[in-house]
Amino acid sequence: MNDKIKKNKEVDNGKDFRLELEQCQKEKEEYLNSWKRAKADLINYQKDEAKRLEEMAKFSNWSLMEDLISVIDNFELAIEVLEKSGQAEKGIYMIKTKLEDSLKKRGLEKMAVSVGQPFDPSLHEVMGQMEAEVESGAIAEEIEGGYILNGRVIRPARVRVAK
Repeated sequence: MNDKIKKNKEVDNGKDFRLELEQCQKEKEEYLNSWKRAKADLINYQKDEAKRLEEMAKFSNWSLMEDLISVIDNFELAIEVLEKSGQAEKGIYMIKTKLEDSLKKRGLEKMAVSVGQPFDPSLHEVMGQMEAEVESGAIAEEIEGGYILNGRVIRPARVRVAK
């Protein structure tokens, strides 16, 4: 009879052992899956953070660019006045060109605006209306140039539109 009890206990212990082993395997799978999700979340976070930092670096000089755009505007006014009086000097053109080239290297571009071009509120700012030989609502005159920094409008072109 003792042998029978021993065998039953061994069978019970074997069942308990298998149940415990199955439970441990389930827990292992849960922990492994949780770890994989956490690792994927971390990788996604790192990618998002790298994009954010890249974006921040791209536009960190925004206010400097805005200030330098007004310097370019003043050069353009000076050149315009000097051309009218016939005294435009090559040096002023060279300084303006050098400044524009330096800014272009850092992602600043001047918008191309032409008379007759359709008005686009995301690129242009209306400063008034005027009679013109172009379609009503189209650009009739550019007052001040617009600029784009790394694909974003930093200053819209100021224009007059046709009545």
